[in-house]
Amino acid sequence: MPSPFEVLGVDPGTPQDGIHDAYRERVKEAHPDQGGSVAQFRRVQAAYETLLEREYEAQSAVSDPPAETGARTAVEFVEYEAIVDRGWGLDDSDLFEKSRAAGINGSEYGRIAVDQDAPLLESIEDRGFAWPYSCRGGACANCAVAVLEGELSQPVNHILPEEAIEQGIRLSCVGKPQTDHLRLVYNVKHLPSIEDLRLPPRPVDRQETD
Repeated sequence: MPSPFEVLGVDPGTPQDGIHDAYRERVKEAHPDQGGSVAQFRRVQAAYETLLEREYEAQSAVSDPPAETGARTAVEFVEYEAIVDRGWGLDDSDLFEKSRAAGINGSEYGRIAVDQDAPLLESIEDRGFAWPYSCRGGACANCAVAVLEGELSQPVNHILPEEAIEQGIRLSCVGKPQTDHLRLVYNVKHLPSIEDLRLPPRPVDRQETD
């Protein structure tokens, strides 16, 4: 069986940006609409997710990284509807353990490492995920996430009410990771404290709600 590096056509020493670029190319080639097959498409996705997991684990093992530009954060995330469908809530202390045990994966659950000098949403998109957003400027709640562990910065100019801030709600389009580890739930824009702050959905949001 080919290794994840072989599937993506990269060397083991390839930097993360090179791996992300290779994934984008391979996943397009493997897509059934582009002459590939479902099996090829899934193999490329699985290889990429494996390398993302290794990247996350490598970052998680760093307890005291050097204080310098290029610091990174290990991020573990799960999608809000995925936990609601299972009868779970944001207050569950073992939410992420249950998510892993239940086999939630793909776009609904993941563990990745991201740079601390870029907005979380930007880093997420760079790794091939599509989270909801609209304005990209802190003026709506479409990109809101619930931070359960760790810290995500929140610039002064944003639309969130104090109630939402106290609940750990942050805006992924402008917030940057500030801690070595971060656990969060994304796509929480329908929570009562922020549901009136949404803008009309983009196409990806419409697909999620159809």
